[in-house]
Amino acid sequence: MKKVYKMHQEWIKKIFSFLFLVFVLKLTSYSQQDPQYTNYMHYKMGVNPGYAGENAISGLMLNRYQWVGVEGAPKTLVLSVDAAIKPFGTEGGIGLNVISDELGYFKNTTVNLNYAYKTSVSFGKLGIGLSAGLFNFGLNSASWVSSDDVYNNTSGGEGDELITLEDLNRMALDFGIGAYLTANDYFLGISATHLNQASIKNTDKEIYYLARHYYLMGGYNIKLADPLFELQPSALIKTDLAGWQVDLTGKVVYNDKFWGGIAYRLNDAVSLLMGVEMLNGLKIGYSFDLVTSELGYYGYGSHEFFVSYTIDLEKNRNQKYKSVRFL
Repeated sequence: MKKVYKMHQEWIKKIFSFLFLVFVLKLTSYSQQDPQYTNYMHYKMGVNPGYAGENAISGLMLNRYQWVGVEGAPKTLVLSVDAAIKPFGTEGGIGLNVISDELGYFKNTTVNLNYAYKTSVSFGKLGIGLSAGLFNFGLNSASWVSSDDVYNNTSGGEGDELITLEDLNRMALDFGIGAYLTANDYFLGISATHLNQASIKNTDKEIYYLARHYYLMGGYNIKLADPLFELQPSALIKTDLAGWQVDLTGKVVYNDKFWGGIAYRLNDAVSLLMGVEMLNGLKIGYSFDLVTSELGYYGYGSHEFFVSYTIDLEKNRNQKYKSVRFL
């Protein structure tokens, strides 16, 4: 009896944890199937392959801890690198994204390659890009079910394809497309991820579905009265056609080296951003999201850190790297 009572307690705890996560995700008007980034202006290739190759060589590592204090809340790790190339004598760019995204008992991993064709137009430089890669759906079954659950089938009826003692991992092809326009004063991008809307199956039954997501981003650089200061407003609009989300950001950059700013994610959070370019293209940035949705009543916030490094091979490596572009 004690064993049965303890097992029921564990399942009640798991059910309440799962329902709380579902409730949390429904608080926002945009279903967060793709990871979200407060520092999206520093990681555009995450949603737009047309950005690849904007700099000679760039690398980025980003960590996001969302809703700190909530058990099973999202945790995201990004490793990204891209470079400018000239295949067949034409300008272009290539890039690689590796994204690990954890949510509750799920751990999804995306690995994709990006290629962008670059061409000069009268109002800037246009990149048209494609991404192709693999999406791995992972379920940590050991933390969700026990051997007693499987033996007694207490967690579902016959045919429940998720009830297994083994970790569940399934892969699917994943594609994206994007266009990115940039000039000295502004950038503008439009893109879509999960073009093929891959279905993740286990024994021919669908257990996960990648909805197509659409992104529109843009920003402008405004020189202030003091030429050492520059205002950089930007915005990111994202939707899966079932819901939508808007990020509005204002950054002030001093001497092309220090920056600070504030961002607002509609119906979700207010964020503080800060960072520094330390030397020769090395940047370190941090942001803190103060939740403004109903979840904010519980006092939860989100932290995001990134480190990036950019090399411009056409410049003297001993000189500080400067650019009026958003990197």
